[in-house]
Amino acid sequence: MVLNINEISFFTVFLIFILGVLLLDLGVFTKNNHKVGLMEALIWSVVWIGLSITFYFFIIHWGYLIHGIENLEELQERIVKYKHPIIIEGLGLQEALVLYEKNLALEYLTGYLIEKSLSVDNIFVIILIFYAFGVEEIYYKRVLIWGIIGAVVMRFIFIFTGAALVARFEWILLVFGAFLVFTGIKLFLDRHKEGKIEPEKHPIVRFASKYFNVYKSYVGHKFFIKVDGKRYITPLFIVLLVIEFSDVIFAVDSIPAIFAISKDPYIIFFSNIFAILGLRALFFLLANVLNKFHYLKMGLSVLLIFIGIKMLVHDFLSEAGFTTVHSLYVILGILLISILASILFPPKTVAQN
Repeated sequence: MVLNINEISFFTVFLIFILGVLLLDLGVFTKNNHKVGLMEALIWSVVWIGLSITFYFFIIHWGYLIHGIENLEELQERIVKYKHPIIIEGLGLQEALVLYEKNLALEYLTGYLIEKSLSVDNIFVIILIFYAFGVEEIYYKRVLIWGIIGAVVMRFIFIFTGAALVARFEWILLVFGAFLVFTGIKLFLDRHKEGKIEPEKHPIVRFASKYFNVYKSYVGHKFFIKVDGKRYITPLFIVLLVIEFSDVIFAVDSIPAIFAISKDPYIIFFSNIFAILGLRALFFLLANVLNKFHYLKMGLSVLLIFIGIKMLVHDFLSEAGFTTVHSLYVILGILLISILASILFPPKTVAQN
């Protein structure tokens, strides 16, 4: 993928800004370990959601800056390259930019909503990992700090590699679609299964035990320790590796899903980053209430199936007039029905004799 200087400049400024806010959120400047309270999690959740919405309005008004578009020829080139479902023929530059930026913002918002929704399922997995490995709550934050930083790096690699492959081999979208339908059906069939992680049988634990010196117990918040001149990794570092591994698996589902909404790797990356950077705060905010939304997994499975089918019959839907706005409505409807159903029809409790 060839980058121009305008794209590089905008991307660099974006990363610097995000890094600054991320460091504040993750508390890199404060070394103390503490249990994250509800109020702290709520404040940072509001901050990240607010930034995400602010960026949506930024794209509406100044989205042309992302690719440094200066004339109609460059705009048309981007529309064709990333297959944006808009027509600017006969429009002046300003009118065309307004149409383009509104579509770009809509793709960003829809992608953000998909990623944010699917990240809830990832929170389930992280909770199971912490419980299975017996990690103390005061160390959750430290593990999540480095876990999210690793997730950002992996998202960058996955998204831009995926975009390059899609641009060269468009049939890959059909593979993505089929995979999402399969994943959605599997999630639906397994929705009642109790999640369970057995640390000693996990492939990452086996790999680390085979190739590294693993210390026998946790040593506070340390990932590494040196004893008698010999360096060891601690069980807390293994927990971090397991979380990173689970995020890779999660990304295999979520990133192809957003390619159903946009082919622009920058929009996909921005929507991904804003969604996962708020994951830490969302984790502490939802950790104790996720089990109340028992229909959510069913909703997420339907969401994946819908997106997969959309990718498989994209051309037919486009000819029928199905747009990104309709996708947004369907996704919002699925999530809203899942949440309302969970509230209106709570799980039945088994009576104790």
